[in-house]
Amino acid sequence: MSDQNKDDRIFDEPIVDEAQPEGADDANSDYEALVRLMKENEELKDRSLRIAADMENLRRRTAREVQDARAYSVANFARDMLTVSDNLRRAIDAVPAELRAAGEAGLTALVEGVEMTERSMLTTLERHGVKKLSPEGEKFDPNFHQAMFEVPNPAVPANTVVQVVQPGYSIGDRVLRPAMVGVAKGGPKAAAEAPAEPGPINEQAERDA
Repeated sequence: MSDQNKDDRIFDEPIVDEAQPEGADDANSDYEALVRLMKENEELKDRSLRIAADMENLRRRTAREVQDARAYSVANFARDMLTVSDNLRRAIDAVPAELRAAGEAGLTALVEGVEMTERSMLTTLERHGVKKLSPEGEKFDPNFHQAMFEVPNPAVPANTVVQVVQPGYSIGDRVLRPAMVGVAKGGPKAAAEAPAEPGPINEQAERDA
């Protein structure tokens, strides 16, 4: 073979880049695709967690609203019925004690009928979650009580309910009507101790001084 042919064969052979092995481009492409898929997977996972959290919050809020609707749906009606109950009580209290003691058949039957109606109404209201507040002897709570006056009473601590002018009512943890009460001012403050009387002069101490 001539030298010319040898030179031509050398130039015809493909030049291989030893710094970049075969298949490197495919490997880089696969790696980038994998990174992209992992990132998309994390984004989808984060989105699904957020959606799940939103759905759980919605479920809890809906359950709470349904529970409140059941518990407080009769609140306005119950508040109106309290006026009727108050009128029944006023009718009972309007009958003089001496007439009730006389025991007239017609009057006794009337009073007993009104009292039975009042009890039946209060029982029905209680069955629907309405509770009567009679806080005598309890500590005054501005969330459930309305103070009408103060009563000096050294026998009980201050802010103790000592008289209920009108009972209150609550439904669930809400107040339909606060109880109107009289509150104790508490006992008088302890008198300040009088200063000690000076004792006899110690002559020895005077001389030592």
